Amino acid sequence: MSIPDRKPPEINKDELLEKMMIDYGNDILYLAYSYVKNRSIAEELAQEVFISAYTHLDRFQWESSIKTWLYRITVNRCKDYLKSWSYRSTVLSTVFDLKMGSRDKETDEIIIQKDEKSKLSNLIFLLPLKYREVIYLFYFEEMNLNEMSQLLNLNINTLKSRLKRAKELLKREITKGGL
Repeated sequence: MSIPDRKPPEINKDELLEKMMIDYGNDILYLAYSYVKNRSIAEELAQEVFISAYTHLDRFQWESSIKTWLYRITVNRCKDYLKSWSYRSTVLSTVFDLKMGSRDKETDEIIIQKDEKSKLSNLIFLLPLKYREVIYLFYFEEMNLNEMSQLLNLNINTLKSRLKRAKELLKREITKGGL
């Protein structure tokens, strides 16, 4: 079963949920992690996203893709979590495993690459949330500005400005840190 682009006449919610989890589970987890910086919390939020999607599937208008809808739910859940008391009382880790990697390189090269990725991810996490989210969506999720605009409910020009500013801040930190 593939996920339909338009509302099908009949939907088997259980099958669609399973397909959404298979197709988008890791993406939702990485997106949540980019916000909360803690794998176990990101996993909990990802579960909540799929529970919410399953519960509210009958309300889905099919005006956007299911992926965009799931991302919107994820962003909202993460922002709610970041505003919550439990977040403020939790110490966050700063380790971010990027989705990139290679198995064909020598061990030393892999270790160096992981160290550089770790440094880069730490620098990304130093950015304010509004810049961190556009960097993540643009570079790691490879979303275009239209998709990001719909997901974040922001004007495209605002996104362009944020992306430019995020790149400038990141470049300054990389230069300062010697990455």
